[in-house]
Amino acid sequence: MSDIGTTSEELSLDGEDLRVRAELLERKIDELHLQSNMRLIRAEMKIEAIRAGMVDLDGLKLLDLSEVKLNDEGEVPDAGERIARLKKAKPWLFGMPSSSSPVTPPSARPLHQKHATEMTTTEYNAARAALLKKNY
Repeated sequence: MSDIGTTSEELSLDGEDLRVRAELLERKIDELHLQSNMRLIRAEMKIEAIRAGMVDLDGLKLLDLSEVKLNDEGEVPDAGERIARLKKAKPWLFGMPSSSSPVTPPSARPLHQKHATEMTTTEYNAARAALLKKNY
């Protein structure tokens, strides 16, 4: 057996070394998991703060995020409530709330006014009457 160069002592040391390395890696994975969850929590809270009209996102440092937990979808279920409590307690941190809708409604005015040369006689008479009503 000495020709092979592996004794039972060396095998047990390698096994112990592997166990230690596995524990270190598991701790590192847990640490990274906690860090990524905290990043998600901060991102969710920033979104809610922006929607509520927070002027300076440094105000989020006033919140205790240690007890905040993510749900199964990776969201903070009570983020809006937490921001609402902060807004009630410290209203000077907030301005006008922003719209969460990315689309803008269409303009009430037409983009291009029709020229008199492009109108029919009926359209021209109606436009002229409307214009004269406005001025008087």
